Amino acid sequence: MCGYPFGLEMGTDYSLIGESACGACQNVKRSFTKAVSALRYDDDSRQMIIGFKHHDRLEYAKYFSNLLKFAAADLIEKSDLIVPVPLHNRRLIQRRYNQSAVLSQMLARETHIRHEPQLLQRTKNTPPQQGNINKRSLNVRGAFKVSNRHKHLIKEKSILLIDDVYTTGATVENCAKALKHAGAEEVFVATVFRVVSPQQRK
Repeated sequence: MCGYPFGLEMGTDYSLIGESACGACQNVKRSFTKAVSALRYDDDSRQMIIGFKHHDRLEYAKYFSNLLKFAAADLIEKSDLIVPVPLHNRRLIQRRYNQSAVLSQMLARETHIRHEPQLLQRTKNTPPQQGNINKRSLNVRGAFKVSNRHKHLIKEKSILLIDDVYTTGATVENCAKALKHAGAEEVFVATVFRVVSPQQRK
């Protein structure tokens, strides 16, 4: 479900293990149905995402959007709306743009799926996501809500949630929880990068 890569080729027959979920997804109930990522987050890709997020390297947006369109092709077919992970207003003023919204807007334009960048709101200005999974989960717990003006749009709909990096999944889990609580039928997650090694942090 979370998109963590297995250490071996699983093929398409999961009958021997019963489930196609990793250990973490076997142990924790997810609010999202499935998450996919296009690239492994490593020393090389780190430079791209830092440039895109913090140094106005918006020329990466087209490349990242194409990666998302390829990696999330099956999720795109099932989605009614595309929604970015939001930034808090203070962070948005500092950064001047939400990198996830840039990606989701471009993906929506190319796939002709309705884009709702204001649907999710970040109500807590959480610190940069560092540390272990428990700390990260506490940081973002209750940090997201669905805008009252947009609640009618998501009832019984499938939502494709877009972010740049999947680290522990705490952010997208809390976003998905808010969307499901507001009436969404399913929430899918697509990110450009996926942290695989626990030493690598966003």
